Amino acid sequence: MANEKSGIRVVLLCGDYAEDYEVMVPFQALLAYGVCVDAVCPGKKAGDFCRTAIHQSSGHQTYTESRGHNFTLNASFDEIDHTKYHGLIIPGGRAPEYLAMNASVLDLVRNFVNSGKPVASICHGQLILAAAGSVEGRKCTAYPPVGPALIAAGALWVEPDTMAACVVDGNIITGATYDGHPEFIRLFVEALGGIITTSNKRILFLCGDYMEDYEVTVPFQSLQALGCHVDAVCPKKKAGDTCPTGVHDFEGDQTYSEKPGHDFTLTANFEGIDASSYDALVIPGGRAPEYLALDETVITLVKNFMESRKPVASICHGQQILAAAGVLKGKKCTAYPAVKLNVVLAGATWLEPDPIDRCFTDGNLVSGAAWPGHPEFISQLMALLGIKVSF
Repeated sequence: MANEKSGIRVVLLCGDYAEDYEVMVPFQALLAYGVCVDAVCPGKKAGDFCRTAIHQSSGHQTYTESRGHNFTLNASFDEIDHTKYHGLIIPGGRAPEYLAMNASVLDLVRNFVNSGKPVASICHGQLILAAAGSVEGRKCTAYPPVGPALIAAGALWVEPDTMAACVVDGNIITGATYDGHPEFIRLFVEALGGIITTSNKRILFLCGDYMEDYEVTVPFQSLQALGCHVDAVCPKKKAGDTCPTGVHDFEGDQTYSEKPGHDFTLTANFEGIDASSYDALVIPGGRAPEYLALDETVITLVKNFMESRKPVASICHGQQILAAAGVLKGKKCTAYPAVKLNVVLAGATWLEPDPIDRCFTDGNLVSGAAWPGHPEFISQLMALLGIKVSF
């Protein structure tokens, strides 16, 4: 990884039906920055998984919910000693409703808060802070329906003016929803003593309908948290339009399953995009690359980045676009294993992704096999861009 292990260790407090983004984005972003993150859930051990939920506004009076990815835990709750960690993250979703009734969870949270270590909680996660008695006299925000519980617990409620709002009071960082992840994660990194350097980079994401949900949002928000200006574009769409995404997971079948993911909002117009104004290109995977590879304007854009030797980071099925653009000849490259044929026929040397989270850098090209490799994928792109996080 680009960043050596920092020696900083944090706990991510998980539960079944935590919000999908609110678990995975901070988890993989912090790993990419060199932070050790132990994800735990009461009653579960390392290697078990938590089901997640996709929450988003869809024009109804409250958010909708659908099934998200299965999130694999990498540590056991019963073995956590708060004295060995530097901070705590509490995701939202529905998990906090039942975690707030668990005495062991409340003890863990109190220990972190009372020791003065950074505690970052988002969305419904603040229900746990309220149940732990840790918000009295503290300024807090949250997803608005959590406000009454925080007020009843003695918090100084801060109404979020947008769903990206974040508030800091002492060692407690609170956020309204995953829309605020870039600031939420940056504030937590800074509270841990992190210093971000060379962050003024402009990065373009090449998006399409049914790209993989994690593969666009995790690197997108991770780079925003570092202070980068990040734009997302899609052919025939403009800023403010959305792309539907897919949740790709392995659930016992011979290939991955797909479920509907979050709708991803584009930030810029594809038409008239000027590749020369960006420092790097990121190509998410999923099913979008299959049809984007047939678009001549996409091919021209990719060629411009590769020919100018700017960093290009492509993951999973994204390499189908690189193959179609004819820019892989002589390159060393990995991808999702089913894309090996495209990569080899395009003249690249195939690098086996074993394990599946392996990523590789060859010159200006970063290639990854699938979203479990995001920490390496992001950190290798950071290295090409000269972005560092030091503690």
